[in-house]
Amino acid sequence: MNAVAGQERDPGLQPERTRLAWRRTTLASTVVAVLAAKTALHGSVSAIGIIACALCCALWLGFLFVAHRRISTLASSDSPLALAPRHATAAILCAVAMAVCGAALVF
Repeated sequence: MNAVAGQERDPGLQPERTRLAWRRTTLASTVVAVLAAKTALHGSVSAIGIIACALCCALWLGFLFVAHRRISTLASSDSPLALAPRHATAAILCAVAMAVCGAALVF
């Protein structure tokens, strides 16, 4: 049992570090979406390339929505709630699907 069970946990800088990690990940996904669009629209434009580009952009918007909600939650209180499992699942699925779209555009 914890010696200080009656006291609230002091989160320190953890919410700030987590908020910065979400921002870095959002920036990285933005770069991926821009490079996917550039790859899809460079040279000969095909229907499959445009569909992959549109899907990548839609996934980026989905990830951006989840990240913005999480960043707002972290900024709104000193003791933020844990990330909801459905939001974590959505973020993971968007990131993995964007990687698959990027790989499909390269090959």
